[in-house]
Amino acid sequence: MNPLVDGWTRADAEAVLDRGDAREIRYVPVSVGLEAPACGPEWAENICLALARHADEYVRGNALLGLAHLARTCRAVSSRQAVVEAVTAGLCDHSRYVRGHALDAADDLQIFAGIVLPR
Repeated sequence: MNPLVDGWTRADAEAVLDRGDAREIRYVPVSVGLEAPACGPEWAENICLALARHADEYVRGNALLGLAHLARTCRAVSSRQAVVEAVTAGLCDHSRYVRGHALDAADDLQIFAGIVLPR
């Protein structure tokens, strides 16, 4: 169940991260990516980039999905190189779940932010 309900704040998201439960953390990058214009695009991007290196494959995959949402909602990213590196790493991840979301992120980055990743 998503711990970030309507009206969530940065403090709510950070509290989920502080608790460290991967089953809860999985929801954070999706929520912050979708709400990036409201919660702060750079903050949301940094959350997704950090979680793209998480040990849990669903957290990593959802972090890449969060970057895809951010590209759609903001039409840009702040740290182009870091985002490209995270998605490129996701394309080579051992997890099919992560690779699938990396492909989606690569497509959305190209379509909405004009960033073309090598495949």
